[in-house]
Amino acid sequence: MGINIDNLSEKELIDLNHKIVERLNFNAQMKHHSKMMEFSIGEKISFIPIGNEIRFGVITKYNTKTISVMTDDGMRWNVSPNLLNKIKDAKAKVIQLNRKNKKNS
Repeated sequence: MGINIDNLSEKELIDLNHKIVERLNFNAQMKHHSKMMEFSIGEKISFIPIGNEIRFGVITKYNTKTISVMTDDGMRWNVSPNLLNKIKDAKAKVIQLNRKNKKNS
């Protein structure tokens, strides 16, 4: 499927450009939204902030581009859903902490 743009005027090219950018933004939002919907309010998660240690917490709210998380130490974070990992149960958290402590020893 080819689109011949050679005969389009400058105004038509600009309009086409705006439509393309709008569509690409919409596609990105849909991808982001579907990733966000993989998580539920109240779900236990983990994430690693840049330059920090792993954090564990619970999802408290969906935002436009991020998910609000209340960590175990009482801090509130807004985190991209791409950085979140689900925690299946309490044993997983203990295993992760044990592995981390062994690395630091």
